[in-house]
Amino acid sequence: MREITNGLQALVATGFQFAHPRDDAGELVAVLGLRVHRRGTIDVLQLFAEDDAEAARVSADEHDVLSPRRPLWRTSGRALDVIHEMLHLGNHDHGLWVTGTRDTAAMLAASA
Repeated sequence: MREITNGLQALVATGFQFAHPRDDAGELVAVLGLRVHRRGTIDVLQLFAEDDAEAARVSADEHDVLSPRRPLWRTSGRALDVIHEMLHLGNHDHGLWVTGTRDTAAMLAASA
């Protein structure tokens, strides 16, 4: 659990902001993290349990960023694995995001 906490702190250092939505009984539903990029994309992280997490990079014009119809990038799995993938995805503000095949994309370095 400490590794997950460290990973979440690393995401905060990259600009993620977190919310903790609860159900009507006050029980924690998920840990929800968002990072908005200047280039019109949003990174979304949803942690439901230690072994159940989802992350995506989506266009800011997506109707529902929690269930995007056309993600630029997406992954799911164990929370720690998903956090590490998000940390290695990089900051979209420093490159040009190009959509590839379904659920994949690539970032090209921005030129001055």
